[in-house]
Amino acid sequence: MTGIATYALSITTVEASLMVFVVVTAIVTALARDVLSSIIVFGAYSLGMAALYTFYRAPDVAMTEAAISAGVTTVLLLLTIAKTSRIEYDVSFESVDWSAAGAVSLLGAGLLTTMTDMPVVGSMESPVWANPEVTQHYIENTYAETGVENTVMAVLASYRGFDTFGEAVVVFGAGVAAMLVLHREVFT
Repeated sequence: MTGIATYALSITTVEASLMVFVVVTAIVTALARDVLSSIIVFGAYSLGMAALYTFYRAPDVAMTEAAISAGVTTVLLLLTIAKTSRIEYDVSFESVDWSAAGAVSLLGAGLLTTMTDMPVVGSMESPVWANPEVTQHYIENTYAETGVENTVMAVLASYRGFDTFGEAVVVFGAGVAAMLVLHREVFT
């Protein structure tokens, strides 16, 4: 067996459940016409992604997703709604842009075809093991080269310092923009 059938056989029940949850919440977030409903479902989507990242053994990414996306972003969006006027929509599938939904479905189907190239979690064919010399170099020499004991923090702060600084600038800019929006009065 090759392709999607082989990958489907290697998926655990937990992994499949998380994937279905993430896809369903993403679709509901995109199709919801009520902004409050969309924000709440988006928060659930972010928590599902955090759980999926944890399952894939990336706890640092999972904590960031849970704290920033599910926590801070959801709170800022809810505060923004509280400070602005709310537009009521008639909730029905007649107002769905079916051409956009079809385009998203085609993109999703296209992405599913790429899953055949993904190695199973923990597999020796994983990209992490494609170049074990580099991985071993970071594990053995991180403290000597950077003075930082935690390898993950050394990579983020030293080896990828400019990238991490850029991400911090983006988060700061988003925070300033949110504060500007929240302090503005809305005239209704």
